Amino acid sequence: MRFVVPSIVVSQFHLREGDVVADFGAGSGFFIDVLSKSVGPEGRVYALDIQKMLVEKVGAMVQSQGLQNVDTRWCDFEAAEGSRLQADELDAAIVVNTLYQVENKPAFLTEIHRTLRTGGKLLIIDWSDIETGMGPNAEHLITSAASVALCESHGFVLDRDFPAGEHHYGLALRKA
Repeated sequence: MRFVVPSIVVSQFHLREGDVVADFGAGSGFFIDVLSKSVGPEGRVYALDIQKMLVEKVGAMVQSQGLQNVDTRWCDFEAAEGSRLQADELDAAIVVNTLYQVENKPAFLTEIHRTLRTGGKLLIIDWSDIETGMGPNAEHLITSAASVALCESHGFVLDRDFPAGEHHYGLALRKA
């Protein structure tokens, strides 16, 4: 059984040195070190989460690993300007195993859209099944097609899908 492996999946993100990236719903920071390396010392990574305890945990990890290009931020990204990021600041927004958990998906996508520059990338990885018992309940599962439709209704265009593990789908969209 193969789950999401950050070092493999991030290669699908096509990030460049110097990019500014935010992980919306960074959780325990599963992707943070790989994102930090991908954008290099000239880039910036924002680890955003609504749970203060997780932000503090990621902050401690960032400090212990000496990741100078990572900022952690406790925020409500379902609120207008809730991420406290500038408009058009990001080259990429990462959403991993988070979209199914968001209660106000339209507000969440509006905030991501606001923070991405035109042409910026929205990269979504989410559960494709519930057979593992680790992901969402069936009523919370959001299919790849539903994710695409939702994103397209909020100003994003699908570029491609990509492999993200046996139990996940990956979508690369861009801000139109």
